[in-house]
Amino acid sequence: MTKVGYIYTGCLVSMVGNNPYATSEENTQELSINAEVYSLAARKLTVVQIRSPFIKNKSRSFCQLLISWMKTNGFGRVIILSSSHAYQRDDQQLLGTSFRYLLTPALQSTVGDLMQKLNWKEMEQMVTYPGISETEKRTVIPGGGITKILYNNSCSEEIPLAVLLKFCSEGDNVPDAYALVNHLNEWLQLVQNANGDGTVIFSKWKVPSSWRLLFGSGLPPALF
Repeated sequence: MTKVGYIYTGCLVSMVGNNPYATSEENTQELSINAEVYSLAARKLTVVQIRSPFIKNKSRSFCQLLISWMKTNGFGRVIILSSSHAYQRDDQQLLGTSFRYLLTPALQSTVGDLMQKLNWKEMEQMVTYPGISETEKRTVIPGGGITKILYNNSCSEEIPLAVLLKFCSEGDNVPDAYALVNHLNEWLQLVQNANGDGTVIFSKWKVPSSWRLLFGSGLPPALF
């Protein structure tokens, strides 16, 4: 994919770094910032990547900015890849797959049946007041950042949006990233050289060069 722009906003903590997707010495020193936009015209695919946390009390403003951008550009479908704390699952979420999805009403009518065919599991609603009232329930995504805000706003703005998330634990989340993108590929078939269930062998995905130093550069040999 090609970087085509960035989102200029004061809602995110400022940051700048080297190109995380460098493939040669020529593009290693290209700079990247906190929110960038990538595109693959052949697939009519646009990706927004956010790399820094939100400034306090600015997350809702950023969501409104994204919603406005989605509506202005008229995206046919929006997909949020997210996660939720594995340790905050309730009893019903401990069973079966660790993946969940949510669809706005604008998208439910077109892909709802497909989700059933894929045997995907919709995000369960949790009791709002445990031990007091078992009838009132709501959607909760602990650790999901702005996912729920974007989902709720997209419902009210009639944006065709889907949330695809995985329950994750702290630590090395590289396997979770592979699993989530494989799960997405079952639906969108972005990578064609996949197995019958849509999964792709790890070696077939292009791993960002920046992942080599995900946990630092290792212990200095001089220590030994």
